Amino acid sequence: MRFLYSTLWILVLPLALLRLFWRSRSEAGYARNIMQRLGFFRAVTLRSTIWLHAVSVGETRAAQTLIDALRARWPDARILLTQTTATGRATAQSLYGDAVTLAWLPWDLPWSQRAFLRVWRPAIGILLETELWPNLIAECRRAGVPVVLANARLSERSAHRYARLPSLVGAMLQSLSGVAAQTEADAGRLRALGARAVTVAGNLKFDLSPPPDQLALGERWRAALGRRRIVLLASTRDGEETLLLTALEACLPDDVLIALVPRHPQRFDAVARLVAGRGLTLARRSAGTLPGDNDRVWLGDSMGEMFAWYALADLAVIGGSWLPLGGQNLIEACAAGCPVIIGPHTFNFAQATEDALAAGAALRAADVDEMAATTCRLLADPASLKTMSDEGRAFAASHRGATGRCMALIRPLLQPRLDRLADGDRPPCAPVI
Repeated sequence: MRFLYSTLWILVLPLALLRLFWRSRSEAGYARNIMQRLGFFRAVTLRSTIWLHAVSVGETRAAQTLIDALRARWPDARILLTQTTATGRATAQSLYGDAVTLAWLPWDLPWSQRAFLRVWRPAIGILLETELWPNLIAECRRAGVPVVLANARLSERSAHRYARLPSLVGAMLQSLSGVAAQTEADAGRLRALGARAVTVAGNLKFDLSPPPDQLALGERWRAALGRRRIVLLASTRDGEETLLLTALEACLPDDVLIALVPRHPQRFDAVARLVAGRGLTLARRSAGTLPGDNDRVWLGDSMGEMFAWYALADLAVIGGSWLPLGGQNLIEACAAGCPVIIGPHTFNFAQATEDALAAGAALRAADVDEMAATTCRLLADPASLKTMSDEGRAFAASHRGATGRCMALIRPLLQPRLDRLADGDRPPCAPVI
């Protein structure tokens, strides 16, 4: 089955390259170090290396507390962080600077993954959330590199898809040295597909404390905007902005400012055109000025300021949940004390959403019309907003501790490897590009 999988990869490789070049037209980051996608890296210096893979922005942010713990425990080791998206790479650069080595993870071809491991020779691989690649994991096993799936989650929908390929998926999951699942439900689905050594560690995103500088920035924005009420449309996806704006325009008072932060930065300009096309006055964060009294929408076309937007808003409407896209992370909003309204489609964040609803930190709306009605009701009820804000902070605080539990799983796998690699290991022989 893995042979067929690899053959399929070979067949689609030209399309993957074309897609990469196409995306680089709007996101220049995709044009950098393209040969790394095929497993070609410059030779690197010999050094004990701890490797993590976080595909994009959400996983990169979730990995922050784990990376900090790894750096504190093994300060002399190199932290290698691989990714596949340009936005994830940009987020990592803003979070870590030169403290972490960044590279692209090669496409999942056997020889590309083999070359990647030969160059970097990691002591361990830590994959974040759902980053399961059959050839990568098989080549790690061949090279004797233990692999841990950390902050693991698996929705029912994904589990059903994986179950159709039992020989491929079962062999891959059985090769993992450990799994730190977010919830018992995630753990159960992974065990049913063949994963071993599965523990429930919780969600790393709960361990992220809102950065004080971002909270302060949000408070400065709020003070400058005076008594104006602010509704945040957070991490919206393609097709949702029209639905949400149409529903809110019909009921929100004219003095309410709508802060709109799309999930993907390559859509910033398109969303700006969409807002202007509806006849709504627009200010852009990238312009460096605050919205005026007559501006109806403030477009959050910036990176790395999500906590500031949550600190600014009276309440947040979480995107990704109004179309069947699986939802987006609401933990950051709760941690910042921002009341949340979530839509019906949250299968990618099912447990966190249900827990937030049970705690009183969030409300679910069946559709955008109910969302708009709930938004207007809450804006007129400051006491309810205050209660939801307090419950959100308490909810986020009560679920912390996943970083320590992940470290407890990683430590016995990693320390012996670091000890052996420090004892006379030879430099890697690497191709130079």
